[in-house]
Amino acid sequence: MGSIPTASTIYIVIHRQERHAFLIAHEPAAVLFDFGGTLDADGLPWKERVYRLFLEAGAPAAREQFDPSFYKADDALVGAVPATTSFEETVARLTAGVADALGLADTRIADAVARRFIGDSLENIAGNIPLLRELGRRYRLGVVSNFYGNLARVCDDAGIQSFFQVFVDSTDVGCLKPDPRIFQRALEALDVPASAATFVGDSLPRDMAGARGVGMRHIWLAGAEPSADGPCCRGDVQIKSLRELEAILL
Repeated sequence: MGSIPTASTIYIVIHRQERHAFLIAHEPAAVLFDFGGTLDADGLPWKERVYRLFLEAGAPAAREQFDPSFYKADDALVGAVPATTSFEETVARLTAGVADALGLADTRIADAVARRFIGDSLENIAGNIPLLRELGRRYRLGVVSNFYGNLARVCDDAGIQSFFQVFVDSTDVGCLKPDPRIFQRALEALDVPASAATFVGDSLPRDMAGARGVGMRHIWLAGAEPSADGPCCRGDVQIKSLRELEAILL
């Protein structure tokens, strides 16, 4: 004879059923992601990652020197790399450009930074693959990124291209997040209205504000490090790791 359910057991079952019903009623048909700082790192932007890696490689640079050096190298790649340029080559060109702007003569520093950056990215992305696989069974997935024109190739190199139905690269679209057109391009490609989609990203001004501007739900990947910033809207979901999406969306 089976045991009689306790009051606490009955509550848990009912709670799970209610939560499941709520998710179905409010379930978005699509989930869109940023790439840099989101899929490849839990809330840490490329600029910050590159800065820290240069410091670790023995090339200290003040913020007021590093930031414009990074932006110069970053801007130089926009539209300047073929769509077939690999993830490894993209990062190598970026770090070489930063080193050149900083006046570093030793090319081994930029090479070391690039290798570490790629290794860290691939490790983090590999850890997110089980989540993407499960999300892909329930939602249409896409990537919307301010990138260089080779976003799809980079995602292929990272082993995640097959999980996504659309890649929207700012260089191809001709506009940058938070411009609503870049989000609308992804929604149109997925044939999903903004009201039925959720955007996940690490940037408040680009990702969150942009998604809000077209009427999309948005989840802020704030990362594990303390931040003085708050979410862009009251009641917004804020996560430290991409893997927290399992409890929110699945």
